[in-house]
This record gives sequence, structure tokens and C-alpha cells, in this order.
Amino acid sequence: MTQNKQYDVIIIGGSYSGLAAGMALGRALRRVLIIDSGLPCNRQTPQSHNFLTHDGSTPKEIATLARQQVEQYETVKFFSGLAIKGIKTENGFEIKTEAGEFFQSTKLIFANGIKDIMPPIKGFSECWGISVLHCPYCHGYEVKYERTGILSNGEGGFELTSLISNWTKDLTLFTNGKSTLTSNQALKLHSHGIQIIETRIARFEHINGQIQEIIYTDGTTTSIKALYAPVPFVQHCDIPKALGCDLTDEGYLKTDFIQRTSVQGIFACGDNATRLRTVANAVAMGTTAGMMVNKEIVLEGF
Repeated sequence: MTQNKQYDVIIIGGSYSGLAAGMALGRALRRVLIIDSGLPCNRQTPQSHNFLTHDGSTPKEIATLARQQVEQYETVKFFSGLAIKGIKTENGFEIKTEAGEFFQSTKLIFANGIKDIMPPIKGFSECWGISVLHCPYCHGYEVKYERTGILSNGEGGFELTSLISNWTKDLTLFTNGKSTLTSNQALKLHSHGIQIIETRIARFEHINGQIQEIIYTDGTTTSIKALYAPVPFVQHCDIPKALGCDLTDEGYLKTDFIQRTSVQGIFACGDNATRLRTVANAVAMGTTAGMMVNKEIVLEGF
């Protein structure tokens, strides 16, 4: 546990984006505290892909090495716990943790990620990140040419099915209830040999998260290798909203091109601020946030 209470920057979230911001700030000689609860959203994912030099590594391997490297910067400290409250102070911000600790800083960076909301289908959450996937760029190559499903509907379902057809032609769109596709969309999918199944899903049969069959409420089944499923989400941390940070219509923290939020002194990076949920993008956003926070501090004091 760190004994110091005052920092230049507090970073909420110690996964890829938060660690990247911490490294940039540590190299800029800033006094930094990274508060992390240790629950990254990709903790079930067996492998991470599409990140140069780490393609195929596990998420934990990447995060562990990243933390070890950030820990080499003596001005960067870590606190294991959950940040639960933030207030604006005369000189910056104060963060309270679940353990009752209080820390102050001039600037805040939120790299807290998002929390996916699992649908109430038995077996879905156990397969999430393993064979029920969110991103073809992260995982599509590993299930290329396989029998693949998309759990979605309407415009979003049509767009995602069209995209996934790049990796496999053996595709089925599961609308899990009455289809809301337009007639033209349905015809387009059928013209590409893509089946549309509207029967409601009861559960997923799986072995250690590897989906085997979809079981419908009428007792019929479909064998499948992988499934893409866009799911709703909420911000993993309520503090930015409580401090007045604006959200986009989709629910992400609204930031500009240098990761500034709508509140002076608060920056955000990673999955909480973008649809592009990749390790590479999280690292890039975190590095940008760290550099821009340091620049802001320099200019304010010069």
C-alpha cells in the first residue's frame, strides 16, 4: 500500500490503457497512482491477437509484463482496490476507494473499461470471450471457415453478418425471436446462402466454454463452432459521470482527439471511450492520454 496521498495524476484502471498512460507519465517524471480492482473484461479470453509482438499471448501475460515494465518507473505507484467516489477540489480531485483510502491529484485519467451485460441465456456467459466472440479482428482468424453464428437482429445484425462473411461462408443469423430485418436485408443474406433462424434460444451446450450446440425453446438444436454476439454494456466506473463527464449516445465517455473529456483536468482512454475494443487501440489511447496530460501540466505551470 502506498503511503503518499498526493499525486500529479491518478489513473483509475490498471489494464492495458491505464498501464500505457502510466508508462508515458512515469517517463515524464510525473508522480502517478494507478488504482486497479483486478477485473479486466477480457479475463476469460484464452488468447489475444492483432497486437504486434504479442500475437497469441494470453491477456494476463501481456498485462503482467506491462505492469512489470511500468513498475520500473519509481514515480509510478499502484493501489489494489476499487475507486468508488471522486470529488472536485480546489487544486484538482480526490478519489475515495472501497477500503476507505483517500488520494488527491491534479489530473485524472479514467481507463476503467466497461462491463458487458450478458443476455439471460444459459451457457452464454461461460462461453463469452472463448467461443462467443465480440470482434472478428481479434478472434476471427482462429475460427475462419468454421460454422459460425451471429446472435443479433435488425440493422446491427445485418451489418455484423455481412462483416463476418469475410472470414467464413458457413453463416447463420440467430435473431432469437421475430426478425426485424427489412425484406431487402433478408433477401440479401439469403442470396449469400446465409440462413436466418428466428426460434428463441434456451441455452448453449458447451465444453469448458467451447460452444457445441444451440438448444432452442422448442427442443431443436443447431451445431456451431463460434458465435459473434454484440452485447450491451455499462461503464465499469460511475465516477466520471458523477463528476460531470459527458457520455456519447452509445454510452462511451466522450473524448476529443487527445483523450480529454468534457471536464477540465479529466481524460479517458481505452474501452470506456471507444467501440474499437482491441489491446493495440487501448495501448495507443493510453499512451496518448499520458502524453497529453503531462503536456497540460507543463503548460499550466510554465
